[in-house]
Amino acid sequence: MSTTLAAGTSLDFTLAQQLTVIALCALTAYISHMALAVFNDGVRPFMLDFIQGRTTRSATTAVSFGLSAGFIFGLGAPMALSTGVLNPWLVFLPTDILGMLAPKKWLAPILGAAWGAVVVFGLNGANNVAHDLPVDFLTAMQQMSTPILFLFSLFPVLAITKQFGRKWGGVAGVLELALVVMTMKLWPNMFAGALAMAVGVLMLIGLAVSKDVRQRRADRAAGVEEIVLEDDPMASLFSASAARLRKYLPLFMVLGAGVCVLAQMHIFGGGEATSFLIAKGQYSEAAQVDFYRVFGFIPLIATTALASGAYGIAGFTLVYPIGYLMPNPFLAAVVGAIVFAAEVLALSWIGRLLGKLPSVRDSSEHLRSAIGDTLQLAILFGSLMAANAMGGGLGILVVGGLYLLNEAMGRPVVKMAAAPAAVIVGGILLNVLYWLDLFTPVKG
Repeated sequence: MSTTLAAGTSLDFTLAQQLTVIALCALTAYISHMALAVFNDGVRPFMLDFIQGRTTRSATTAVSFGLSAGFIFGLGAPMALSTGVLNPWLVFLPTDILGMLAPKKWLAPILGAAWGAVVVFGLNGANNVAHDLPVDFLTAMQQMSTPILFLFSLFPVLAITKQFGRKWGGVAGVLELALVVMTMKLWPNMFAGALAMAVGVLMLIGLAVSKDVRQRRADRAAGVEEIVLEDDPMASLFSASAARLRKYLPLFMVLGAGVCVLAQMHIFGGGEATSFLIAKGQYSEAAQVDFYRVFGFIPLIATTALASGAYGIAGFTLVYPIGYLMPNPFLAAVVGAIVFAAEVLALSWIGRLLGKLPSVRDSSEHLRSAIGDTLQLAILFGSLMAANAMGGGLGILVVGGLYLLNEAMGRPVVKMAAAPAAVIVGGILLNVLYWLDLFTPVKG
């Protein structure tokens, strides 16, 4: 299976796509202003203090900017430019910030729409300029696709090893390797890691559910009764947060429709691996990848939403894979609205269920950690491959040096985004050296 994109990826959108992005950015900024939802999982826990008036809008905006800026400029923009596909870090993180920044309710959607216009009109110009440079670092960044796609496939193995030990991790690793080899041999046009990831995630969930069932049986046999605290303050908070979100159900349904339509247009990918799959037209494989990620984020999003009263801009992210597979935007809008309605209405039930399945809840944390570990390695390795493609040994020296410098300085740019940001800075530097007649671009 080829994992290389065609040179010259385009960010030239149709009018319908442009209007969709602009309208969705306006809507998400408005929802952020209302403190109903944010995309950044790290910002959501801070929203309760803002909702209850214990902190100011400007302070919350500062938190949102501090936690999001590195992902926007270091990961979102480079990924969009190198794949020709938009992503949530570029589309939704800025509207988190702009929505909170806006002092008036009417100003938030205007600022959000303005950012949407920057995305759909500005990126293509930057893309064209970069591709015309002597050192085309955007085409070089497409080298990242192979390590991201293949190493990402290992995240279930890492999660199983962390939660259930080396024996089960070894079994999962051997099984995934066999499935990847078999897929490449029998179905060469299929993403090689798709079947392996499916089996790995199912294995992890099966092990977790089995452990919880055995524990509950052991507790009943030992006469341990489940204690329910009716006056539990957390239960009261969860109930109030769920009621607050249900109050705005129609608005969330519009949001679900918009996100699902954006995914259906195939100009948007929900993750790093997904962006490359969407760029190559492998929509069913992209849907599989984002569907497996859902299991790692449902518990996090549900519990933080119930604790803070603010939901996720993409919900449980189920609308991503559903949108990729929808035949038209009208059906995508209807299904997206229904999915978001079901998610918001089910929040309280999901919170209670997670309380009874601690191993499943732990599995989601291990999945998120494993996804982060695999992507950090894949993005670093892919960035060094891009550096080699655009500048050989000098490129590796510059990009690797910038990455190491960022680590030594205490990571002013978040680790996940540091390597792609280093590729862009390194590419600009190599172009300057070329104009000074100090560097000859690598051929090919």
